[in-house]
Amino acid sequence: MKNILFVASEGVPFIKTGGLADVVGSLPKELDKQYFDVRVILPKYTCMRQEMKDRMEFVTSFYMDFDWKSMYVGILKAEADGITYYFIDNEELFNTWKPYTDDALFEIKRFSFFCKAALSALPTIGFRPDLIHCHDWQTGLIPVYLKERFQANEFYRGIKTVMTIHNLRFQGKWNVRDVENITGLSGYYFTPDKLEAYKDANLLKGGIVYADAITTVSPTYAEEIKTQYYGEGLDGILNARSHDLRGILNGIDYDVFNPETDSRIPNRYNASNFRAMKVKNKTDLQTELGLKVDPDTFMIGIVSRLTDQKGFDLIAYVMEEMLSLDAIQVVVLGTGEERYENMFRYFDAKYSDKLAANIYYSEDLSHKIYAASDAFLMPSLFEPCGLSQLMALRYGTVPIVRETGGLKDTVQPYNEYDGTGTGFSFANYNAHEMMHTVRYAEKVYYDDRKAWNKIVQRDMAADFSWKKSAAQYQEMYDWLIGDKQ
Repeated sequence: MKNILFVASEGVPFIKTGGLADVVGSLPKELDKQYFDVRVILPKYTCMRQEMKDRMEFVTSFYMDFDWKSMYVGILKAEADGITYYFIDNEELFNTWKPYTDDALFEIKRFSFFCKAALSALPTIGFRPDLIHCHDWQTGLIPVYLKERFQANEFYRGIKTVMTIHNLRFQGKWNVRDVENITGLSGYYFTPDKLEAYKDANLLKGGIVYADAITTVSPTYAEEIKTQYYGEGLDGILNARSHDLRGILNGIDYDVFNPETDSRIPNRYNASNFRAMKVKNKTDLQTELGLKVDPDTFMIGIVSRLTDQKGFDLIAYVMEEMLSLDAIQVVVLGTGEERYENMFRYFDAKYSDKLAANIYYSEDLSHKIYAASDAFLMPSLFEPCGLSQLMALRYGTVPIVRETGGLKDTVQPYNEYDGTGTGFSFANYNAHEMMHTVRYAEKVYYDDRKAWNKIVQRDMAADFSWKKSAAQYQEMYDWLIGDKQ
């Protein structure tokens, strides 16, 4: 039996802000339980739902030297889907009304504490991992601390680490002097070949330098981040460690995202009866959101953070033209930058029968949008993996995407000549190229419904469950740990 420990800043079902939580909640339970004992450590945020906190039981507590003082570390645990979760408790740092704050220095401090506390907690919970799987910059100091001080102790010696980059844009950067003070790391570690990058301390870079292996969440993104355009200033170190870098595609939980059993949608369906049932979901959603009820109208779904990264500057550029000229409906769900929230509110008011703007987040409504829409628009500037297009495929909602990162890896462009493909895609980050691609999808939908339905069938037959990806992670764990049983 090999022991694997996941350490992350969020994880389903306890706390979620994005796709990271879905990965941390889904991947551990897909690994072979006869071969791997997989456990997870998360922060205990005060903002967690009370029902989640009620599931936790106190394990132990201790005090730890950090930031020039002795700080309390509480350890709690709970079980979900057969996986043991541990929680690091410190109210001074984790008593916030949402998981992340806008105070960059505070974020550096709390997650540096989290890294050191997670390592310090291991002997007290009686679990010695053979490998620690770290996720994003919030856990970047774990490989650093492990090499810098913990491996001097026999308990920690030989523990391997993996650093997974879910989004390279977020790196945990602050000035070197403050980070030295907070972390207790010596100046030796703050040089350009270690944690320093462009005169700042960079926690993600620390994880990249000191981890035994590096992964990211799609094969294409693994190649993209080695270029200057996508590398966010770290393309040099990623190229230097390219032999230790691999892209493993994310999956989704096919039990949760299953149109045949989904309790969140009004009319369940499968690949055999979607023609009759999916359209009922569309007319139900049109009624619920006040759109014109028309089962034949081409409905485009958008479930996303409303940010530049997700391509909303492209959408803003052509939305007026498309709503005024095209026979479409658009259903939007999400929050983000104020200018995009207000843009969709404006178009909702102007074209109330054609666009519904839902400027909030609802898991129930997101499932209804996947189940009701004909197409799903995702024109990202960059996309490490993307989970929304995988959910859309599962629900037979044809993706319209830009060819970047995981979108390129998971959506095969439609070819009308040989009848292949699972969606529609465009290459250049250009608003009119996106618009022409949407209009091509419209044309196929309206003019050749038989071909459209075959695309839907191929979408629903595609397999982006965690099974294949979990096997790739298991292979990597075996390679790092060796044959030790």
